[in-house]
Amino acid sequence: MKKTTFRDAAPFTILLLFAIAAIFIPSLPNFDDAGKYNNADIAWIIVATALVFLMTPGLAFFYGGMVHRKNVISTMIKSVVAAGVVSILWVVVGYSLCFGESYNGIIGNPTTHLFFKGISSGAPWSLAPSIPLTLFALFQLMFAIITPGLVVGAVAERIRFTSYILFIVLFSLLVYAPIAHWTWHPDGFLFKWGVLDFAGGTVVHISAGCAALAGALVLKRRQSHLEHKEIPPANIPYVLIGTGLLWFGWFGFNAGSALGANSLSVSAFATTNTAAAAAGLSWMFFDVLKGKKPSVLGFCIGAVVGLVAITPAAGFVAIPQSIFVGVVAALASNIAIYFKSKSKLDDTLDVFPCHGIGGIVGMIMTGIFATKAVNPAGADGLFYGNPAFLFTQLKGLAIVVTYSFVASFIIFKIINFIQPIRVSSADEELGLDASQHNEKYSQGTLLVKNKSAVTAEEKGTAELINF
Repeated sequence: MKKTTFRDAAPFTILLLFAIAAIFIPSLPNFDDAGKYNNADIAWIIVATALVFLMTPGLAFFYGGMVHRKNVISTMIKSVVAAGVVSILWVVVGYSLCFGESYNGIIGNPTTHLFFKGISSGAPWSLAPSIPLTLFALFQLMFAIITPGLVVGAVAERIRFTSYILFIVLFSLLVYAPIAHWTWHPDGFLFKWGVLDFAGGTVVHISAGCAALAGALVLKRRQSHLEHKEIPPANIPYVLIGTGLLWFGWFGFNAGSALGANSLSVSAFATTNTAAAAAGLSWMFFDVLKGKKPSVLGFCIGAVVGLVAITPAAGFVAIPQSIFVGVVAALASNIAIYFKSKSKLDDTLDVFPCHGIGGIVGMIMTGIFATKAVNPAGADGLFYGNPAFLFTQLKGLAIVVTYSFVASFIIFKIINFIQPIRVSSADEELGLDASQHNEKYSQGTLLVKNKSAVTAEEKGTAELINF
């Protein structure tokens, strides 16, 4: 067993200090819901919150199935561990930075709800008056959890686990929180400009996509990428399971962002499903057009891109137009992956082409197809005679892309200065499952005690039941 260093002790020490500090936060009575809140809205947002949480293990399956089998566990845990890190960070200070009292539309006051102070008995959020503030805060937490988890796919197979934990903390505080405040807080400057992002096109997908691009540049290329080795996916059924969980959870992601059980949530539910279906088919059929065979991976990746693209638009565009959004997003991401494959960029699982480009397409499509007929609180887009709104979306888009990329690039550089962000070449060759976690991914091989007694028929059976 190696000697414990200060770096080894720091994470537990910080968590222990948070736990001790939490003891001294005064306990207040829970909210009184008598006649104040809508029980149907509460029930729906509780369900939506759980659905969004389900997307995090869904993402772990989606990413874990696509990497090399020696990196499956390490890739999956980096997505799931965000649920632990961000949940504690959110209660301590994250929610306050996103939705606390605004400092000039830039960031929230970190002391407004420090350690969730006043959340349980506080007045409801101004844009969600029919549900308790605690529920709104928990719903928003799920978005904060999955965002750094998305970045995992770009830096998979070569980043240290401890370095990624530090990235989650810094990204959540310095990138996610400001962008969420700008976009979703009524006093945020992008919100005041009229930029529309219904469920996280900028806040979640563009910020994660640009961070992924920055991470891929800082960590540089894997040895297998330098040698142009073809890495087979570890488990395509995992990808299919992950896609199903993501698609299912995305109904909470988008329809839940209506913040009530109402007609807008129904519309967002429908546009979400329609765009995902259109994008999955678009990706698969476009591959066939290029001379490839229709593949499970193609449909799954396309469907996720469609979900990404409809996210900012889900509550602002009509159902028919969501077909166009899905088709265009899948084409844009598919073409972006083609050009990326011709470059030296090693974005392991194409996070920037899928989430970054998908989010950008979604924000632009919102600027074109948004209509007040769907959401009177929104705006009419270019297609409905309002080119000014498209320009507003483009301004917001440019700011978020620039900020998230530059800030994330600096974060990765800072982490690399504190400790090497990349594993050694020997650890990379061994695989991160073994070198970082001392664990091994197994595909359920049939075990036979007496190997010498295995007949040819038994051996064939064993090969058939491997999964």
